[in-house]
Amino acid sequence: MSQEQQEKVVFVGTIASSSALDQLNVFKGFVSVENGKITKVGSMAEYNLIATSNELSGYEKVMLHGNQLLIPGFVDCHTHAPQFPNIGLGLDRPLLEWLDKYTFPLESKYVDVNFAKKIYEQVVQRLIKNGTTTACYFGSLHLEGTLQLVECIIKYRQRALVGKVSMNVKNDANYYNKTEKELNDVETFIQKVIGYKSNLVAPVVTPRFAVSCDETLMRGLSEIANKYDCRIQSHISENRKEVEYVLSANPGCRNYSEVYDKNYILNSKCIMAHAIYLDEDEISLFATKGVSVAHCPASNTRLRSGLCPVRKLLNNHITVGLGTDVSGGDSATILDAMRRTMDVSIHLELLENMGPALNFKEVFYLATLGGAKALRLDDKIGSFEIGKEFDALIVDVYTKGGQIDQYEYSIDKNEEHYLLSLLQRFIYLGDDRNISQVYVKGKKVKDFS
Repeated sequence: MSQEQQEKVVFVGTIASSSALDQLNVFKGFVSVENGKITKVGSMAEYNLIATSNELSGYEKVMLHGNQLLIPGFVDCHTHAPQFPNIGLGLDRPLLEWLDKYTFPLESKYVDVNFAKKIYEQVVQRLIKNGTTTACYFGSLHLEGTLQLVECIIKYRQRALVGKVSMNVKNDANYYNKTEKELNDVETFIQKVIGYKSNLVAPVVTPRFAVSCDETLMRGLSEIANKYDCRIQSHISENRKEVEYVLSANPGCRNYSEVYDKNYILNSKCIMAHAIYLDEDEISLFATKGVSVAHCPASNTRLRSGLCPVRKLLNNHITVGLGTDVSGGDSATILDAMRRTMDVSIHLELLENMGPALNFKEVFYLATLGGAKALRLDDKIGSFEIGKEFDALIVDVYTKGGQIDQYEYSIDKNEEHYLLSLLQRFIYLGDDRNISQVYVKGKKVKDFS
């Protein structure tokens, strides 16, 4: 049966899914999917019972072998699609210098829609290969160039939020728009994305950050977001010099967050990347407003920006997801973000006594359901629950040619321990070679099985 004809599928084997930061469920069982939505989740005993009836009549059966896992798809809450050609370059520079020397000159090239299309074809396929079923993208300043990103996402059936970047403050690269043009372009972009009538892609209003957007632009963008009921994404408190610059340019504001808040940017549909240096008032404001944070440990480290206290944010009831933040980040896989999140958390525990450090179960949550909550998509994705859409990965932990070796020796005392060890090994050691199949809304978008 072809993939386009597959409307009913049941997946049987080891399933791992989080329901909360401290609640990870790993079990032998099944997930049944009909027309892209989850209809049943149950144990092996329940599966054996219904398998003998006619209840699964007409379902394709996908039987996982003993070393495979079915997990929710990864959610990347923050990445810059136009920056992928620079990945791995310029990471010896601090943030503001890196933007001027590397980022703005590259992003300026996306005025060429043919160039944009070629790059974005590669970007979207790379993220799907890495198991990213949902991404929240920054595009470039260009309307038509960013629409090429939207079209590539639709073509390859990824789920995404896409923003045309907004900037109106002059810079040396001449990479900005006049305010009126920028607001018109953003509204046109939103209308065109809505016009694609895709149930997987939505627009997100995207002021780059307070360094490159003045109050007039930010207020205008807030009005557009309200008009079209759009999410808003931006950056905040990524780098100490950035924070100093923003406060010097806004002397009437007590902190960075107030710059955004007085321009109506902060609300429950706002995703802010980084948030390293939030003070207590800002943390309280984020919690009250329902602003979520995209934690980007790779770029925070590579650009020497700082160590984000994720545990503190979580303890203060702020929703946190993970971001790769390419190309400040040097890896396009959420697996890397999970590992670096643990590393940063351990460093803060060691250096600042800010513990306990996040563990592998908690970062698995942040990479899946936590990310879905941060993007306000947890009603659709992030976990295996009846009624949600089936975004999922089949993981083959000991795949041939992969980097995880299977040994005769094992510390596992029972099946429960063995299943948890499979997930643990994948989180710490796995890569795209271990992701054999990727599904978005029930459709297979990668198959290396």
